[in-house]
Amino acid sequence: MSDTDQGFRCAADLSRIDGVSRESLPRLEAYVELLVKWQTRINLIGPDTVREIWHRHMADSLQLLGHLPGSPTTIMDLGSGAGLPGLPLALALGDGSKVHLVESNAKKAAFLREAVRLTRAPAVVHDVRIESLDSAALQSGVDVVTSRALAPLIKLLEYVQKPLENGAVALFLKGQDVDRELTEAAKYWKISADRIASLTEPKACILRINEAKRVA
Repeated sequence: MSDTDQGFRCAADLSRIDGVSRESLPRLEAYVELLVKWQTRINLIGPDTVREIWHRHMADSLQLLGHLPGSPTTIMDLGSGAGLPGLPLALALGDGSKVHLVESNAKKAAFLREAVRLTRAPAVVHDVRIESLDSAALQSGVDVVTSRALAPLIKLLEYVQKPLENGAVALFLKGQDVDRELTEAAKYWKISADRIASLTEPKACILRINEAKRVA
């Protein structure tokens, strides 16, 4: 069965995902339209995934809604790139929540600012390297840290150690190598994690990190 056959072929299909309201669909459509337009100038998503954008990118991102700890929610999205998964989450959550989109690439950050402006998403763009984040301004007030296709788990845990210590949870969209990544990370970290089946890819999962402490 192809991705398209699985049913997330347009914005309306996303209403079947828990937490996606019909009121948010026009803003999600505006975001996708802008993303496709900018894709002709800069590489925001894989060129071969544009035709399956609702399934491969929007639905994949929005499935995290069902695993957020509550609302309102403050999310820190690391290595946002085209805004995934942070910007779709911001559009679905709406006012009352806040999403920090962290992206060091200047061109991608410019796209994110335009997308936030156009859709009026409750989000702010930080065009800095993750290592340069102002921990006092961000990490102490973050409920959830998200990431998609950014780095191996062992590196992600370094990024999210402080937010986890302050009570946040991490939701990482991971692919078929998750077992290898968990095994490698366990050499250096004591991890409390849940693996949740993906709605969009049989070999993928959502990895929810509840706690991570360095092995002494």
